Amino acid sequence: MEESVTKKRAPYWKQIIFVLTAGWIVIWIYRMVLTPIYPIISDYFGGATDSELGTISSFYFLGYVSMQIPSGILVDRFGKKRILIPGFLLFGIGTLIVGTAASLSTVFIGSVLAGLGCGTYYGVAYSLTTEYVPADKKSLATAIVNSGTAVGSGLGLISSSFLVGEGILPWQFLLFMTAILIVVMLLIFKKFIREEKTVSKPEAANTSQKKGSIKDLFKLPMIAAYVLYFATLYTYYLIDTWLPNFLETERGFQGTAIGIASSLVFFTAIPGALFFSRMADKIPHKKTTIIILLELLAASVLFLTITTSNQTLLVVGIMAYGFLGKLAVEPIIISWLGQFAPKKSVATTYGVFNFFGMSASVLVPSVTGLISDATGTKVYAFYLAIGIIFAGTLVFYLINKVCQKREEKAEVTESTC
Repeated sequence: MEESVTKKRAPYWKQIIFVLTAGWIVIWIYRMVLTPIYPIISDYFGGATDSELGTISSFYFLGYVSMQIPSGILVDRFGKKRILIPGFLLFGIGTLIVGTAASLSTVFIGSVLAGLGCGTYYGVAYSLTTEYVPADKKSLATAIVNSGTAVGSGLGLISSSFLVGEGILPWQFLLFMTAILIVVMLLIFKKFIREEKTVSKPEAANTSQKKGSIKDLFKLPMIAAYVLYFATLYTYYLIDTWLPNFLETERGFQGTAIGIASSLVFFTAIPGALFFSRMADKIPHKKTTIIILLELLAASVLFLTITTSNQTLLVVGIMAYGFLGKLAVEPIIISWLGQFAPKKSVATTYGVFNFFGMSASVLVPSVTGLISDATGTKVYAFYLAIGIIFAGTLVFYLINKVCQKREEKAEVTESTC
């Protein structure tokens, strides 16, 4: 009887994809649930400014970013499950603090704690996919896992703009619902994620190995990926945190339409991510070219989108950016980076990678709020983000060109850059 049950059970790597997708859905519901209702939150706390509202997200991402490298090291040292579950528990505590806050300063504290808890997730998620997913399915599997961010974002935006924006529920209620989902995810992690062997103390304490690991984390191609990821996420988190407000205050969208229009970025990202990731798996030697083209197309589409005042064209542009943007290119960058990651510190590699990328998420909410307060518009913040994408893509291209020439000169087939 036990044998038949075992045979029917899906392979572990497929179970991982399901679990990790669900985890991202919950994380992104939390991240997006407040952004469409900034004016309501501002009124609740006595007229908070745009820069203060942006700081809510900045504090969350400060906690998130500060955990990237430490959590990667801890995951490689103690195992994925032993770090993931306490991290998600801290995420739940932070969510409850935000939901019960009576002042903005308390919201900031809860946001930092939630960010610290979520900061354990990235290294766990992509070290699991790197380790267990078959090589010819890595980009597609990563895209499926990443689709959880799109689904969670859409659910957070629509539920918030409808339930809170239309006055059906107080804003705190959605945070309590999110806390329940976090508890559900804790039970799922406990059941599905396997325990792993931990690294022995002598091995962990080996100084020469540590030095080698640090050096291996900063090969030229990896630096190129870090720079590009920062540029990609700067634009993405500008859209995450400020697009709903931009549509309402500068383009005339109202009520539920704000959440629906904003969520199109994420829903159109799912087919884009699956399509381009599948393409990248089929022609792996063209991943660098696909990455560069997607970045340039996404930046160009975003420029055309924010310069139009026609609501229909704006919605079409939002959908096009979703199809070509961060969620489409990220799985390809992640799988591309995997070929350079040291096998004994995969989680640390992705922790460093995400640290540099997510540094943008700390800056962009507050920087955009300051630009808005100073100029009366967020258009200039979008121009800045588009310029950063072009600059990051240029750096990625030039570094890869240098590495390619070195390899050709050395007449080798594997990267020594």
